Amino acid sequence: MSIFNAKQYVCKVCGYNLIGYYPNRCPFCGALRENFISSEECSQNYKIIKFKVNNKIERLNSFPSLGLEHAAYSIEIDNKLIWIDCPSTFKANLERMDKILFTHHHFLGASNLYREYYTAFVWIHIRDSEHHIAKKHPFDKKFENNFNIDGIEAFHIDGHTPGFTFYIFEDVLFVCDYLIPRNDSFIFNPYGPSENTIEGAKKLKKIIENCSFNKVCGFNYVLDFPIWKEKFDLLLNSRKN
Repeated sequence: MSIFNAKQYVCKVCGYNLIGYYPNRCPFCGALRENFISSEECSQNYKIIKFKVNNKIERLNSFPSLGLEHAAYSIEIDNKLIWIDCPSTFKANLERMDKILFTHHHFLGASNLYREYYTAFVWIHIRDSEHHIAKKHPFDKKFENNFNIDGIEAFHIDGHTPGFTFYIFEDVLFVCDYLIPRNDSFIFNPYGPSENTIEGAKKLKKIIENCSFNKVCGFNYVLDFPIWKEKFDLLLNSRKN
């Protein structure tokens, strides 16, 4: 029996998966319906490519590129895999993931298909689970507080989305699209309340100030921490009153 929902479509402009209907426009990026393919077509015509971050972490992306699709990251812990965020393309030839932990609700990828096929548990902050574009996606754990699971630390900072959560695993920081590269610097993600986003960035800075990191994993980049931190500090300092 196929796991594919007969009415699940993938936007080729941003990678968003729409469950249960064929839209006239993408509810996230506004692309017209001719830019959508079925999730089954996506699985047939795209693949998942992996990039090594370190000995325990890999970056996952659809190939060819699905537009604005955010990278996901696979962390190997004690012979099991935990993902942070999820690719837009479903593939049945990947190693089984135990959990999928989301930073926020904008790019939920094919998490419902991975959940069903691999019996993975999907986690997201309760406030982001309530957004209308997330309503048709199943979640097994709607958390409210910071937590630590299998050595992965989760910190809710609000801002870009009400439930935005960043993660730390060992010496790697996962911030998704809270900061967006622009030329040789960063800007704050403009899709969200500006003041809340800046306040969330201040929380992020305070939480990580005494930590020692090697890498930072973003939605379309992996940077050495000193380089990322310099750009982050410059951006945050430019927003001080």
